[in-house]
Amino acid sequence: MKAKEIQELIDFIAKSGLNKVDIETEEFKISVEREASQKVKFVSGAAPAAASAPAPQISAPAPLPAAAPAAPAAPAQPAAEDTSKYITIKAPMIGTLYRSSNPESPAFVNVGDEVKKGQVICIIEAMKLFNEIESEVSGRIVKVLVENASPVEYDQPLFLVDPS
Repeated sequence: MKAKEIQELIDFIAKSGLNKVDIETEEFKISVEREASQKVKFVSGAAPAAASAPAPQISAPAPLPAAAPAAPAAPAQPAAEDTSKYITIKAPMIGTLYRSSNPESPAFVNVGDEVKKGQVICIIEAMKLFNEIESEVSGRIVKVLVENASPVEYDQPLFLVDPS
């Protein structure tokens, strides 16, 4: 695998929101994972010589006896804003988040919408089951932290709600 192909793979993974991808062939093994600082790290064992060419955001290949442990994802909250007065609605499960019931329908909630406790705010698909996620609090949606049709992890922040 050439350095350009590796960089394209890393860029794809960074845009997809996945935290870890392992690829193994007869010739090489690649493990790409996000660290807590949201940087993308490349680790390879027994890769062809072309993979050792330096490229942005790629560390030098290092042989690995086993895959590196996954680093926890850092919450995507900006440091500049004071979010302490807001309540965070978090993902109750792992899956794919959808903001509407189908692609043609409007989103369940948008920034500025008032929500009530028990109101459906999104859907998380897990193992081919579509689970309606209800708001745990009443208030106004201040920020949507996850894009539509993106993977989410357990306890990942999804929405910020102003309870006042």
